[in-house]
Amino acid sequence: MKRAGGEHLTAEDRILWSRVARTATPLPGKAHLEMEEDAAALSALPPRETRTPDRQPRGQEKTAAGHIHHRPHRLDAQTREKLARGRLDIAGRVDLHGLTQSEAHTLLLSFLGRAFMTGRRYVLVITGKGSTGGEGVLRRAVPQWFAAPPFSAIVGAYGEAARHHGGAGALYVRLRRRRDGR
Repeated sequence: MKRAGGEHLTAEDRILWSRVARTATPLPGKAHLEMEEDAAALSALPPRETRTPDRQPRGQEKTAAGHIHHRPHRLDAQTREKLARGRLDIAGRVDLHGLTQSEAHTLLLSFLGRAFMTGRRYVLVITGKGSTGGEGVLRRAVPQWFAAPPFSAIVGAYGEAARHHGGAGALYVRLRRRRDGR
C-alpha cells in the first residue's frame, strides 16, 4: 500500500491504520479489509553474527546453526539513574498500549531496527502495566522478545524505567553499537 505521495507505508503506519480501520463501520454490503503485515519493512535488521571459536564471550550462546545468540543484560544502576535524571538522552520512544502481541511485536521490531540503523543508543519502550490485579501481557512478553532473535542482535541491555518515564510499565533499552563503523 502506498501513501498519497507515492511512498510505501511503514510498519507503524500499517499497524495504526489497521487499528483505525477496525473501529470504522463498513458500508452496507461491504466487509472490513484486513491488512497483511509487511515483512519487507522489517528486513533492515542486521544479520546474526557467526564465530568460529568454540568459546563465546559472556552473555552469548551458540545456536545449533552456529549463529551467536546475544542475551541482553539488565541495565546497570548508574546508567538507569543517568537516564532517569536526563543526563543521558532518550533518543526515541514507542508506546505499545492497546496493541495485540502480534502488532506490538511488529511495531517494536520496526522501531528498534530503525533506531539501531540510525545509531541511536537509548530508547524508551512503553508496555503498560496491565490490567488491575494482573501483570500485563506485553509487560511479560517484551523482555522475552529481547532475549530471542532478531531482537537479541540489537538490544544490549534493558531495565525498568523511572516513575516519571512510566515506571513498571516502561523499559529503558540500550541498543548495541553497529559493527559497520557508521
